[in-house]
Amino acid sequence: MKTKEKKSFFERLTGTINVQEKDVDEEIINETEAKDASWMEEEGEEGQLTVDVYQTDSDIIIQTMVAGVRPEDLDISITRDMVTIKGKREVANSIPDENYFHRELYWGAFSRTILLPQEIEPDESEATEKHGFLTLRLSKIDKKRQKNLKVKSV
Repeated sequence: MKTKEKKSFFERLTGTINVQEKDVDEEIINETEAKDASWMEEEGEEGQLTVDVYQTDSDIIIQTMVAGVRPEDLDISITRDMVTIKGKREVANSIPDENYFHRELYWGAFSRTILLPQEIEPDESEATEKHGFLTLRLSKIDKKRQKNLKVKSV
């Protein structure tokens, strides 16, 4: 009969297991591995894009990698103070799970909402994609710009 040693405070707090113990329950390890491997397959979960956001004198630039996504499968919504990028990366081939040694690529729906540090003019924005690299160029609103109006008599 196996005797299990009491879990440490850290193991109880975090739910981790000490894999160096001789008496580790194999069922717990297999269950943990299954949970780790299924993180990409959870229904309703969306991946989150990583982005770089910077500014020039006249624009706010957002850059992200969308490799494997066709431009027509991207949905980009822009308001004066926020940008949302949505899409879905489809698996190109179906390889049985048991043939994988390691899986890190994300397949499925993704989205990212970015609150902008300054208001932009949505009508003057543009998006370009080259080799999976998406660049959004968002024109800043120039609050210092003035325009003189002529008064018309009616």
